[in-house]
Amino acid sequence: MTKTGYAGRRCRLRRVPILLGGAPLADIRDEAGAEATWQTVRNLIADLKAEGRRLHLCLSGGRRMMALLAMSAAALLCDHQDRIWHMYTPTEVRQRATGGAIMHVTAAEGVRLIQTPVVPWGAYFPALRTLAQTSMQAASAQLRQFAASEDPVCRQVYERLSARQREVLHAFAAGKRPDEVAAALHITLSTVNTHKTAILAECRIAWGMADDASLDYRFLRERFARFVQQV
Repeated sequence: MTKTGYAGRRCRLRRVPILLGGAPLADIRDEAGAEATWQTVRNLIADLKAEGRRLHLCLSGGRRMMALLAMSAAALLCDHQDRIWHMYTPTEVRQRATGGAIMHVTAAEGVRLIQTPVVPWGAYFPALRTLAQTSMQAASAQLRQFAASEDPVCRQVYERLSARQREVLHAFAAGKRPDEVAAALHITLSTVNTHKTAILAECRIAWGMADDASLDYRFLRERFARFVQQV
């Protein structure tokens, strides 16, 4: 572990190697490399959450596969207080930074953090966090089974909605934000929020969640995206 400073604040930097067969992994070239990466990222996030940390996970550079695996682990292990970020870096800045030529940039150079939405399924359904203790392949298979098993519950909610509420649900399931739903359906944002509140109330009943469970439109997108394609 090394210590350094940034913007006048002290930072601790710790390298976490990905090992395969006891040796550092050079690249993700096959399933074994992907599994080793999954286990390393999973263990790192799990250990930090066990310490009660609030995480800001920044996905930038490196292999895209690592970002996908990190997002998968975050969905199982993170809470609502955690944040996932993508670091956008303009092409000209990346070219200047090649080979470590520059290590620090300013906001004026166009580098910025973009928050990436992620649904913390483990926070909604703690039993899903047991998936994080399995292999990547086993977790993926169980998640697919879980998604299919949710269809009857989604239908229960769907059948209790009005025609307009179903239109709102379809729009959210398609990935639209509340303001985009309002524009698409030619209704006010206030009306969208009223329908959203009613739909989420039905979701709490159907999934047996507490009245104070924190839900928003992202829950509708993630939970109903698959279902609405079948109705």
